[in-house]
Amino acid sequence: MRRTTPLALAAAALLLAGCGSQQDTGSGGKVSAPPRGGTTPSPSRSAADCTGHLELTAADHGRTVCVTKGGEVRLTLDGTKARPWKPVTASGTALEAVNAGFVLQPGDATAAYRAVAAGTVKLASSRPLCAQPTAPGQVSCEGIEEWTVTVRVS
Repeated sequence: MRRTTPLALAAAALLLAGCGSQQDTGSGGKVSAPPRGGTTPSPSRSAADCTGHLELTAADHGRTVCVTKGGEVRLTLDGTKARPWKPVTASGTALEAVNAGFVLQPGDATAAYRAVAAGTVKLASSRPLCAQPTAPGQVSCEGIEEWTVTVRVS
C-alpha cells in the first residue's frame, strides 16, 4: 500500500483550492468575476436612464450601462505589480478615447471616453487570477480574470 506524504497532500489541497472562489465560464482557463452584488448584468435601459457621466470600476463587471451622446465614461481598474490589468480595449465606434488625466500605478488600467455617436461598445480588460510563482517549486496559476462592461450610447 502506498503512503501519501504531507507535502503531496498540501500540493493536492492547493490545486483543488485554486486561487480562490471563481465563476467558471467554461472558456478553457478564463474566468469572470461575478457581476456587482452577485446579481445578473443590468438589462438595457431607456434613454431616460442614461447619464452624462459614468465612473466604472472592477465592481461593474458584467453590467450594461448607458451614457448620453456627448457624455463621458471614465474607468479605473485597480491592479498590482503581481496581478496587472491589461490596457482596456473598446469594440465599437460610439466611444472615442480621450486623455484619462491620471497617473497610473503599477498594475492599474485606466481609460476615458467621450460618447460621440449612438451605438453600443464593449469595454474589456483581463489580468492573471494569481501572482506568478517567484521561486522554483511554487504552484503556478494559469487562470485569467476578465472584466467587461457594455456601454450603450443614446
